[in-house]
Amino acid sequence: MLKKSMLIWLSIIPLAILNGGLRENVLLPLLGAQWAQPLSGLILCLLICAVSVLFIPKIGKGEAKTYWKIGLLWVFLTFAFESTFGLARGNSLCEIMKAYNITSGNLWLVVLIFIGIAPYLAAKIRRIL
Repeated sequence: MLKKSMLIWLSIIPLAILNGGLRENVLLPLLGAQWAQPLSGLILCLLICAVSVLFIPKIGKGEAKTYWKIGLLWVFLTFAFESTFGLARGNSLCEIMKAYNITSGNLWLVVLIFIGIAPYLAAKIRRIL
């Protein structure tokens, strides 16, 4: 189950990168940062939901706590990936943490919470719980 859940999480990374490209190259010029940031966060949540609903059944039937554990794993992996990637790009830890300030219009914290909920939500939607 662990291996399959990590593979599902890995499939989210390219979608998140594409979503970032959409935000920077399309949404930002069209809407400005005030609208592009939150819209991008919502789009990413929808993408995560779609991937989760599509692939969570491949993990197999489990108890509710199984899907919550998968969600916590995904949150940890996402936070570790995002922090490592940011540091590798030369960003300071302070700059990386700015993404978690929802008052700036960045919904990254909401996305991270949604990542944690997504496996459980997908299992409920697919009625495997």
